Amino acid sequence: MSLTTPDKIRSLQRKLYCKAKAEPTFRFYLLYDKICREDILVHAYRLARVNAGAPGVDEMTFARIEEQGLEAWLAGLRAELVSKTYRPDPVRRVMIPKTNGGERPLGIPTIRDRVIQTAAKIVIEPIFEADFEDNAYGYRPARGAVDAVKEVHRHLCRGYADVVDADLSKYFDTIPHSELIKSVARRVVDRNVLRLIKMWLRAPIEERDADGTRRMSGGKGNTCGTPQGGVASPLLANIYMNRFLKHWRLTGCGDTFHAHVVSYADDFVILSRGRAAEALAWTKAVMTKLGLTINEAKTSLRNARQERFDFLGYSFGAHRFEANGNWYLGASPSKKSVQRLKTRIGDLLVPSNIDPWPEVCDKLNRSLRGWSNYFGYGSRSKAYRSVDQYVFERARRFLTRRHKVQGRGNRRFTFDVIHRELGVLCLQRLPRVVPSCALR
Repeated sequence: MSLTTPDKIRSLQRKLYCKAKAEPTFRFYLLYDKICREDILVHAYRLARVNAGAPGVDEMTFARIEEQGLEAWLAGLRAELVSKTYRPDPVRRVMIPKTNGGERPLGIPTIRDRVIQTAAKIVIEPIFEADFEDNAYGYRPARGAVDAVKEVHRHLCRGYADVVDADLSKYFDTIPHSELIKSVARRVVDRNVLRLIKMWLRAPIEERDADGTRRMSGGKGNTCGTPQGGVASPLLANIYMNRFLKHWRLTGCGDTFHAHVVSYADDFVILSRGRAAEALAWTKAVMTKLGLTINEAKTSLRNARQERFDFLGYSFGAHRFEANGNWYLGASPSKKSVQRLKTRIGDLLVPSNIDPWPEVCDKLNRSLRGWSNYFGYGSRSKAYRSVDQYVFERARRFLTRRHKVQGRGNRRFTFDVIHRELGVLCLQRLPRVVPSCALR
């Protein structure tokens, strides 16, 4: 679900973008009053409400705010901004499991902080959007991960098959505050806006142990990192990453290394024609100057004509046409992406799930449709067939147990019964996209 931006706010954003685009060296000095505008705060609240999310350290929810009176709550928030008495609350940290077995720290600001960060993002994002490089796709309006996937595939098909599959170590946690503020100040010199950003970067982090014990970290002594989970964090991360992308362009590395960079936030690949090793060495040196670190264990050089690499959930490299056995450079859902979907399906179709079948089927179809909407590009037949077979087997076992059918239920719950009569989505019956780049 998304909200339409009110015309008055859209007009402001358009003016800021056009000014920034027309004058690349102009520095904006009157922005804080826009963040304090009542209509912008109201729209920021609505955006935060749509995005939902867990409560912060104050345990305040959207329902409680609206029950106590939204207008008064927003008026109080605006009064704090206007009087410059606003101070952010501590950020609640939770650990999210990663696919490799580790954990990723997620920072959850309070709703009041989310609303003000959203208001600031509404105002300053158009300015930096005018500066971002064309090869950056992460967390940007009207762009997405699939656009980056298509761009990588396009470069592969044009012969840029020597690949730097890069990974930055804890990018969001290691962005140096001083350099980040300098990057923001190249465009925004309104000291009140810069003060807001500094406060968010230095907000204390609250963690709770299993027994409820609180532990505080970060605060004013913190000199690096922007919490993943904060509304402003993706924009700030893009602003800093743009320094690398812009330096790549201005120093002519594309011509020097016969290469292209495709970036999605901190996840990027370099696609070259025979100069991948040199491009990687240059990248390591530049990242060191930026205070960032290349993860040596997860960064590698690949020849995409002989081996695959994964990027944004897709697997790129040599694929084979099933019809004639010919090879081509393709993109398909990665094995990890397929396995993650199967795990989610398996967690849903367990004997302990006693929800009515229509609800179970609806949840199952939402997962399948959402996954297929993202993985609808490139060579998908093999992955779709694997998912369909897994869904069929798990659904058959689930229904056999629920209806106490003897045996494996092969006769009662056939493929057609499950997919046609009982309404489970079949990915292979979705419209097909044929891969376009055959190897010669």
